[in-house]
Amino acid sequence: MSELTIAGASWRDYLEMTKPRVVLLMLLCALVGMFLAVPGMVPWNVLVFGLTGIALVAGSAAVVNHIADAEIDARMARTRARPVATGRVDTTAALTFSAVTGIAGMVVLYFGVNPLTAWLNLASWIGYGLIYTLFLKRATPQNIVIGGLFGAAPPLFGWAAVSNSIEPGALLLVLIIFAWTPPHFWALALERKSEYETADIPMLPVTHGDAYTRWHILFYTLILFAGSLLPFVIGMSGLLYLAGATALGGGFLYWAVVLLRNRNPRAPMETFRYSILYLMLLFIVLLVDHYLVVAGIGTGFLPAAEPTISLTGV
Repeated sequence: MSELTIAGASWRDYLEMTKPRVVLLMLLCALVGMFLAVPGMVPWNVLVFGLTGIALVAGSAAVVNHIADAEIDARMARTRARPVATGRVDTTAALTFSAVTGIAGMVVLYFGVNPLTAWLNLASWIGYGLIYTLFLKRATPQNIVIGGLFGAAPPLFGWAAVSNSIEPGALLLVLIIFAWTPPHFWALALERKSEYETADIPMLPVTHGDAYTRWHILFYTLILFAGSLLPFVIGMSGLLYLAGATALGGGFLYWAVVLLRNRNPRAPMETFRYSILYLMLLFIVLLVDHYLVVAGIGTGFLPAAEPTISLTGV
């Protein structure tokens, strides 16, 4: 049976434009935010509609990124085979696909979850799809730092989907991902420095050099390590999370130091890969720790059954 095609492009091309691996990591973070917002089980409708809507809106923003960066992608080895860069999907078809998925996601979130979660996702879509992609990425070497806020929001989406409120615990999880983003992406930028130079993108290694970037990776990794301990410090999590965050943060610091010493040519990609594993495991440990508390095995506070700060009308 031949592969399904849409105007000359296969369904795999459309899936690739949504950056499914990135979206899956976002959904894991959103899922943890959902479960941390309640002392028990997340309602099935919030779980299904919430994750579906978040995935659709995130995928829509990723498609905008493919469209806006088509010329840049065509000049970089890592991205030159992307569907829009190669012309397998034309701009009109990609824009239509982005609009359909984005609107569908907003409808699912607004009517199937709550308006607050829908508006938060729309704000993130504008931040990543327009502000970061069209302006920040090309304007400043601090693009990842500033733009990282838009990509750090999934735990807040998940928490708001359940509680219909914005609460300190959710914002703390956003802070952790915000601190994680620069060392995660700058490690890749070190590996792909020549490609960013060719594409004329002002990534930190291009504008300030490798040594400067390595020191900043270490600096942000230290901030991340300290920030990752805050859930335990404020009583949001227990000893299991403390042990996991310490071990995982120690691993991240190890790779940051290896990068700084600059004796291992594979260190940038190894650091990049570890950073992805780090975030996945950190949030999984946080989730496991939460339900140990629910079961009365661990220590830490449980969220109230009802939201304390309602922003339904915002």
